[in-house]
Amino acid sequence: MAHYQQLIKIQTTGKSLSKITSKVQSIVADSGINTGLCTIFLRHTSASLLIQENADPDVLKDLSNFFAKLVPEDGKSYIHDAEGPDDMPAHIRTALTKTSEQIPIAYGKLLLGTWQGIYIWEHRHHSHYREIVVHITGD
Repeated sequence: MAHYQQLIKIQTTGKSLSKITSKVQSIVADSGINTGLCTIFLRHTSASLLIQENADPDVLKDLSNFFAKLVPEDGKSYIHDAEGPDDMPAHIRTALTKTSEQIPIAYGKLLLGTWQGIYIWEHRHHSHYREIVVHITGD
């Protein structure tokens, strides 16, 4: 069984979802692994990873709106605000979602569904550089 690992850096544009499917697929292709598993790990606590609808942008808008209501940024509800009023809400949103995903690989490609895309969900208001470890195992 072979292992392949690469670190990628993505600049987010502030509170938004950034599609990274093609970047991850490119790393899978570079790995030379035909059949295996791709693990993606985001090295941060105020952003998360999602596999979500990639065709209708309204899905992503609805998710963002739902989380805005679920985890308000009112400046009064949290003790931790070391980096501003969006700091603790970002941590809560990350805790409710994920910082890693696993996707099977077959024929050198990610086995995502037709309507699935991989996204970094930036929970902070400002742009950040986010680091993602892509680890691939297989044959």
